[in-house]
Amino acid sequence: MSAALVLLLLTCLSVVPEPAQGPEPAQGPSTAALQLAARSRTRVSPESSLWHSTEQTLAWQPGETCVVVCDMWDDHWCKPSAARVNELAPVMNEVLQAARAKGLLIIHCPSDTLDFYKNTPQRQLALAAPPFETQPALERWIRLMPQREAALPIDDSDGGCDCDPPVESRRAWSRQHPAIEILPGDAITDSAEAFYLMKQRGIRNVIVMGVHTNMCVLGRPFSIRQMVLQGQNVVLMRDMTDTMYNPARAPFVSHFSGNDLVVEHIEQYWCPTIESTVFTGRPAFRFSQDRRPRLTIVASEPEYGTAESLTEFRHELQQDFQVSMVYGDATDGSLLPGLDVLKSADLLLLSTRRRTPPPAQLQLVRDFIAAGKPVVGIRTASHPFHLRNQPAPAGRADWSDFDLQVNGGHYTNHYGAGPETTITLAAGVTSEHPLLQHVDTTRLRGKGSLYLVSPLAPSTQPILIGSIPDQPAEPIAWLNRRADGGRTFYTSLGHTGDFAQPDFRKLLRNACQLLTQPE
Repeated sequence: MSAALVLLLLTCLSVVPEPAQGPEPAQGPSTAALQLAARSRTRVSPESSLWHSTEQTLAWQPGETCVVVCDMWDDHWCKPSAARVNELAPVMNEVLQAARAKGLLIIHCPSDTLDFYKNTPQRQLALAAPPFETQPALERWIRLMPQREAALPIDDSDGGCDCDPPVESRRAWSRQHPAIEILPGDAITDSAEAFYLMKQRGIRNVIVMGVHTNMCVLGRPFSIRQMVLQGQNVVLMRDMTDTMYNPARAPFVSHFSGNDLVVEHIEQYWCPTIESTVFTGRPAFRFSQDRRPRLTIVASEPEYGTAESLTEFRHELQQDFQVSMVYGDATDGSLLPGLDVLKSADLLLLSTRRRTPPPAQLQLVRDFIAAGKPVVGIRTASHPFHLRNQPAPAGRADWSDFDLQVNGGHYTNHYGAGPETTITLAAGVTSEHPLLQHVDTTRLRGKGSLYLVSPLAPSTQPILIGSIPDQPAEPIAWLNRRADGGRTFYTSLGHTGDFAQPDFRKLLRNACQLLTQPE
């Protein structure tokens, strides 16, 4: 046997490994339409800087759908990135196995490594697709398009590597990660050939996965920007990707929150996203180092601008939490688009005022609290889900006892606008309390009117007391042990001027951290 033939056989064996032992394969690919829960983002109103995050179901035919695997290389110059790809690759392979079984074409795109695959049938399959002129022309890379999208929400100007000390970039890859099988019927390319093959096969739906979200996944000729510009229906599998982002750079959030922000950018300007659950039936993949609790912030009140304040505050929370925002509808603030995210949340931060949601939406809140999960409430969360002295409108629901049952409070009204509220520690509370770590209460002032909340329920522990001249003092922050066993932290602070104070923001962060820690 010639040396050339031996080399060819070895290469093919590395591309088509032995199948893993498991159940017998299905008799043929499914012809049922894929039902994809696709998440996208739309502005709360045309002039708003806030975005609703909602899902809709896409029905895609398997024969008209492909999966593009973007740059899942065997190595990378950034070792933390390489380690995450090592963790992601075996799980991605399982997703691809399920996609193949449903009849989807798999297109592997390990850029700059095609020499490794030059004699394989999978490479020849891509080469055989007839080229044609595209409009616009497919390019090797398309960078940020200011005419269509805002700047990326992360600073990746340092290359995005989160290693210490920094390292020089270099081409460390030679092939696709070996944990990802390349099987008969798959294709291999790193160019416009991918689109030519899609057109040859009548494929108009593209599922993109791989790395890195802010770079190759957006810019390559087979990936999101260029496939969208060619008129393809595109989704990103958001749990099968990773971003090149260094938390030492703006916006100074955790690496995984940086990834979330880039995914949101894609949902806002380019295409929806899905999770691998649709193929595997298992919960979405999370990296082993991603231990962030899931925090859902619900903001719908017009008095104090907390939708904007909490959106800005979100970046501070994203150092420790995976944060989802839910805003009231622009024309009917009682409607809360995207509230389904509460089903998977570990913590609710609530800032609503006299809202009467549809029964199904309020039931999501009731179910979350009945499960004993923690709640942080600010300002108008003392009267979040009922109107003043009147029932909910037809077809809507209310919860008039929320303040007592959830907060342990007794809100009746508030003093008029006037002097700042002086804040002191409640009896028996010291500055060593976990809620008060790195909070200087001597500097903290209440900038909004003082709420009348006394008497508190016996299940509460007052933490801070507020006072104004010539009036009785009132609790302004406390913990409550609810009847369902869960805990609530409530504060009547939450005015725009309160959020401007670092000590107030630290108090809120402490509350979120305390309530998501094991007791």
